[in-house]
Amino acid sequence: QVQLVESGGGVVQAGGSLRLSCAASGRTFSSYAMGWFRQAPGKEREFVAAISRSGGNTYYADSVNGRFTISRDNAKNTVYLQMNSLTPEDTAVYYCTARSTPLIFTTPNAYDYWGQGTQVTVSS
Repeated sequence: QVQLVESGGGVVQAGGSLRLSCAASGRTFSSYAMGWFRQAPGKEREFVAAISRSGGNTYYADSVNGRFTISRDNAKNTVYLQMNSLTPEDTAVYYCTARSTPLIFTTPNAYDYWGQGTQVTVSS
């Protein structure tokens, strides 16, 4: 069982940056692939980024590639999402996810654990 708690959301102007954090409970964090998804009002939840359990592999949605960076610190049981060059289209609730697997996935149904989400609002 893993519990995930996101933090770091807020309101930022277009072009600005935010760093989201997701703290995981438990002693087996390094066995979980981690992901970030987001959901804007009236839209489906969409994949943002994922990272393998060692941190050696990452994958990004085309819409954020080159602007967002996912990373993890297994010693701190934490995964991060550094978001740069934010635009109003990035406004959404951002969710942290986990699955005990050596692979990484881009579909919501592949993940077993979800955080409560953190709101990111980008003003124009």
